[in-house]
Amino acid sequence: MTRAEFKGETTERILAYDYDYPPYVSVAERRRRAARAVAMRKKKGLAVDPVVIEGRAIARTFWGKAWCDHLGRYSDYANRLPRGRTYVRNGSVLHLGIARARVDALVQGTELYEVVVTIDPLPSPQWKRVVQSCAGQIDSLIELVQGKLSSGVMKVVTEPASGLFPQPRQIRMGCSCPDSAGMCKHIAAVLYGTGARLDCKPELLFVLRGVDHLDLIAGADKGGSPQTRRKGPSRAKIANADLSNVFGIELDSNGNGGPPTRKAAGRARQPSRTK
Repeated sequence: MTRAEFKGETTERILAYDYDYPPYVSVAERRRRAARAVAMRKKKGLAVDPVVIEGRAIARTFWGKAWCDHLGRYSDYANRLPRGRTYVRNGSVLHLGIARARVDALVQGTELYEVVVTIDPLPSPQWKRVVQSCAGQIDSLIELVQGKLSSGVMKVVTEPASGLFPQPRQIRMGCSCPDSAGMCKHIAAVLYGTGARLDCKPELLFVLRGVDHLDLIAGADKGGSPQTRRKGPSRAKIANADLSNVFGIELDSNGNGGPPTRKAAGRARQPSRTK
């Protein structure tokens, strides 16, 4: 092979490599593309709920940290997770929605990619064991969502094999990017973005696993005497009262929240009268 033939073959290999792997796109350019994509979705009336990370920490609360720590236990994902952390910190997760057994997201990479993560609902026997193990140890919904739990309850809900978080075999992932790996960096970003979302909406963990978080509050009644359970108010009502006091909203009998009624707001603004 002559020098010219060798040079030509090398050039062909480089071109083929560039064809299979898109050129690098800077973070600044990805952000510009992301801003355009968000604007277009809003214009079309589509959901836009981006993951916003402030600072280096992806999660700061108990539930968000517990989710991210659980991801770190997946040795099979070790090579992909760091790239996912970088993507989510850069604001590349433009939309992330959590529903029962499913996470849908849009991630800005070289292009805008669609990510779908499906997670098996928590098996009923496993959920019952969690509820029974936590019985009598969680006094209100506020304690639950804020992660103000005893060490015993924390151990139960975060136990890798029997707690609330999914195992790798219970997770199926898909991304529209050309990466053929089981977990691409876009999927990893979505998994970490889920942890960040649990920071502000921890109740979504229970939605994702298909269980009712109020079972943990109701389970607390099992720790009292029959007379206490029969005469005392339900834990759900106590939880609703706590939410009303903390967030300034009124809840109906089904626990649905909304803005304060005009009558209630008027009472709140009325100055106290001195005799």
